[in-house]
Amino acid sequence: MNEMNKKLFEHIKNSISETVKVNKIGIAFSGGVDSTLISKICSDMGFDVTLLTIGFSESHDILFAKHVNEFLKYQHHVLEIDPDTFPNVSLKINQKIKTDNLSWNENCIAFHYVSKLANSLDLDTVITANGIDELFCGYNAYREAFSGGESQINELMLAKLDNELKMMKAVNLITSEFGVKILQPLLSPKFIEYAKTVPMSEKIHDSEDLYRKHIIRKLASEIGVPELSCTKRKKALQYGSKIHKALLKTR
Repeated sequence: MNEMNKKLFEHIKNSISETVKVNKIGIAFSGGVDSTLISKICSDMGFDVTLLTIGFSESHDILFAKHVNEFLKYQHHVLEIDPDTFPNVSLKINQKIKTDNLSWNENCIAFHYVSKLANSLDLDTVITANGIDELFCGYNAYREAFSGGESQINELMLAKLDNELKMMKAVNLITSEFGVKILQPLLSPKFIEYAKTVPMSEKIHDSEDLYRKHIIRKLASEIGVPELSCTKRKKALQYGSKIHKALLKTR
């Protein structure tokens, strides 16, 4: 492992240690590189890890998460969303968070189900990998910003981070109904400051870069994350779970 990857690894572990104060944790898990990396690191650090996956029946996230965990062999629980009660759940959440922002609604709905699953397993703390896409150019929007140079990418990053930090407050408002706290170690001020020092070339190569967050993928591969996870292109939670599709139908 080269020095840059070692530094990233240490910063992730330190951020987890500083943020997570209980041993028994759930991890919001899709099987993608971010959630699998966090799961592997937490497990290797000695946390009692339970993977939590939600989605509609036969959704991408459920199928892929199960496939990836054939390699990891961690405790894994899946909650299939009931299509009959979904419209009522989504309406209640919309009324509670009071915003028309589609992404916020979708994420709050997703974490409603994650925290419901956690609560049924007597877990009150769930860890997410939120922050990686914002800080390491995981979103497609970074490809579009690439032609504007680093200043434009950094501007987008600040906007994405600001949105994510505010959205996670709304998420925790929803999950508190189940007595569950959602923690994002990689959105801690210290980790954000460190991640900004990682060279842009380690995050995104050009405007055609479909994979991005290269240093994250390299680290994942080096610490034993299954290869199918390391090379997986991003699929946001609301799409992989089919929540986006279902929510549009209710509008």
